[in-house]
This record gives sequence, structure tokens and C-alpha cells, in this order.
Amino acid sequence: MTVNQISVFVENKSGALARIADELSAAGVNMRALSIAETHDYGILRFIADNDHRAASVLRDAGYVLSLTPVLAVVLRDEPGSFAKTLGVLAEAGIDVEYTYAFLTPRPGTACMIFRVADNDAAAAVLRKAGVKLATKEEMI
Repeated sequence: MTVNQISVFVENKSGALARIADELSAAGVNMRALSIAETHDYGILRFIADNDHRAASVLRDAGYVLSLTPVLAVVLRDEPGSFAKTLGVLAEAGIDVEYTYAFLTPRPGTACMIFRVADNDAAAAVLRKAGVKLATKEEMI
């Protein structure tokens, strides 16, 4: 099970992120999780939205360059060792993690990790076999 992540090219200038947040807010889009990778001149904002298609449309209409990428969302117990166990399962199967980020879910005691890997289907199968729960979009919002 994958969810769509939106990746937006953002200039590294004061107020740039605020403008994106304003565009999404005005359109009624909620950002559930986000990560920013930056360099001196620009950054890549990666986020999960409650309505990815609306978010992408709004940002494209506002002139932003973006892409939608299927990523894995994994539900973990919010306790020490859960992340390490999940990474261990992937490592043992030879699956490289390109990047990951996390957020707390509305359910007490759980967190959600977003994983970007080369082969979502292979990673999902390995995780399921190990008893790791993959999240649906509905569980995340």
C-alpha cells in the first residue's frame, strides 16, 4: 500500500515556505507530514496531504514545480526500538532506504513513518511478512 508524497522545488528565500503553506491553507488542504531537504539556494519540500490531488493542482496553478511520488507509510508503536526493528527488516532483505520521515498519528501510542525505497512492492511484502503494518491514507489523515 502506497500513498502519494508531493515534492515541491522551493527557493531558499524568506517567506517561500509560508507562501506554499498559505496556498494550501486557502484551498483547505491539510499537510499531515513534511520534510525539507535544503541547500544554499533551494530546497525540496516533501509532504503528505489529506488531499494530494487538490494540493498538487493548487500548487501547480500557483506556478510551483512538483512531483507526486508513491511512498510507503508504516504504522509503528510509538516506543523505543520500533523504528530500529523496521529498518532491520528492510536491511536484512537488502532494501535500501533513500529517505524517511515521521509523524504522530491521531491514535495514541502510534507513529507513522514514511519510507522512500526503490521498490515499494518488494519492501511492502517484506514488511508485511515481518508483521509490520502498512498504513492506508485514511489512517494517516
